[in-house]
Amino acid sequence: MTAQPLRSRNWFGRDDLDGFVHRSWLKAEGFSEQMFDGRPVIGIGNSWSELTNCNAHLRQLADAVKRGVLSAGGFPLEFPTISLGEVLMKPTTMLFRNLMAMDVEECIRAYPLDAVVLLSGCDKTTPAMLMGAASADVPAIMVTGGPMLRGRWRTEDLGSGTDNWRLWAERRAGRLGDEAWAEAESCMSRSSGHCMVMGTASTMASMAEALGMTLPGNAAIPAPDSRRYALAELAGRRAVEMAKAGSPKPSEILTREAFDNAIRADMAIGGSTNAIIHLVAIAGRAGIRVPLTRFDELSRTTPLLANVRPSGKYLMEDFFYAGGLPAVLKELLPLLHGGAATVNGKTLADNVGGAVCHNEDVIRPLAMPLATEGGTVILTGNLCPGGAVLKQSAASPHLLTHRGRAVVFEDHADIHRRIDDPSVPIDETSVLVLKHVGPRGAPGMPEWGAAPIPARLLKQGVKDMVRISDARMSGTSYGTVVLHVAPESAVGGPLALVKDGDEIELDVPKRTLTLRMSDEELARRRAAWTPRPPHYERGYGRLFLDHVLQANEGCDFDFLRGKTPVRAEDTAGPSHS
Repeated sequence: MTAQPLRSRNWFGRDDLDGFVHRSWLKAEGFSEQMFDGRPVIGIGNSWSELTNCNAHLRQLADAVKRGVLSAGGFPLEFPTISLGEVLMKPTTMLFRNLMAMDVEECIRAYPLDAVVLLSGCDKTTPAMLMGAASADVPAIMVTGGPMLRGRWRTEDLGSGTDNWRLWAERRAGRLGDEAWAEAESCMSRSSGHCMVMGTASTMASMAEALGMTLPGNAAIPAPDSRRYALAELAGRRAVEMAKAGSPKPSEILTREAFDNAIRADMAIGGSTNAIIHLVAIAGRAGIRVPLTRFDELSRTTPLLANVRPSGKYLMEDFFYAGGLPAVLKELLPLLHGGAATVNGKTLADNVGGAVCHNEDVIRPLAMPLATEGGTVILTGNLCPGGAVLKQSAASPHLLTHRGRAVVFEDHADIHRRIDDPSVPIDETSVLVLKHVGPRGAPGMPEWGAAPIPARLLKQGVKDMVRISDARMSGTSYGTVVLHVAPESAVGGPLALVKDGDEIELDVPKRTLTLRMSDEELARRRAAWTPRPPHYERGYGRLFLDHVLQANEGCDFDFLRGKTPVRAEDTAGPSHS
């Protein structure tokens, strides 16, 4: 590789007061003179936190990266980033994804780093780090934390998230007692790592790999498996090579072809609906527009191959043993841009050409898929002029074409207050409509879209209903749930105008979502509509409300799209106090 000037030499290679101060301050940590001899500085961005259980093992993963950096002749320096814990953070981690992306970008930009290794895991930490890295455009490689080991309750395998919802529905229906419920709680999550189904965390790890931003095989290695630590060490070694060459940068990897590859991979694995928002946002940081129509075009021609919950029956551990994402990508190669670049310097086709599937019930051959279309579809119509999303691979086939009367809930508090009220006229044909749970309305677009089914219907054996909202849902969820309705109700989108009793038609084969009402009546309602007061008047919340884009645009901030690569002049001048 051709040696490139190192950014870090602007800090550590200078024979002046600035160089003296930069070296001296770091020597306070016990580093010897040898660390400043011109070797590349590799930043290790660590989203470790005890409040983010998915990422609670990343300190050990960072140690493995450091071994790799040191063995390759680099200087590893670990730095913390914000960590977004999906379960504990209120109202939603999505409110803070852009803040984390800013944190990552500005740390990369401000510190003396020649390349970075990004350690992520929980749902929003992966896209946030990719967004920040794309904007700063310093050579970067990602290592995700990996899925937990499978849950095990009595003789039953449990998948975090997916089986949470199932067991809770059973409890609300009166079919699961207190003792069994308490017992299952201790069996669900039994190791480090993120959800072990194809939820958002597993999906975004797969997207990072399909985009070419991780080493091959990264996505599915279980978190406690020693092979994940070996991969982290190799990532550290590779980061040194990238730093010396000054390449590849994210802008060389995150191309239009790479996003097409990632979208097809997402459809083939039955990935989380959240991947659509995150891929649009990451692409926006790379200066690439990916419209929702592109997702549907590729979904129609990409078969579903991964038999993993919530779209199938297996767990991520099984997916790894069957061959993981490389086995899926090898099957998809006829549909992919095989020449796309990746962080290890090889093409995607080179990386997956030798992959082997060890269990064709977990990862189906291209010729014998689980379904002929991808997991997620994009809907259009007068109820969602900016588009909406539905995960058909986790929906009920009999509800994919459905017409019913709306039962409207004005916000999250309203649905939880009234969903089990016997005076609310709900039957299995009703369409549950939840408003004010989008990017500005909730705020932050929480995972509230998989609204609860009334307990009285659960007891009657009803397992699914059509539900519509401008929220997201957990990638671990299932059901006939229409999400990401754009524009959202809080800004006056058509969803805001729906009333009890309105007729709504869902037609997934035709990709339509229709409020069966005249344009004149819609216009009359729109003229009478008034917005709610804003949730925040100050701080980050105010910044979020003022600048967040709609779901079909990735929910990034309007002023953050595009990249501003670091330049040599950005590092010039004194920085000591």
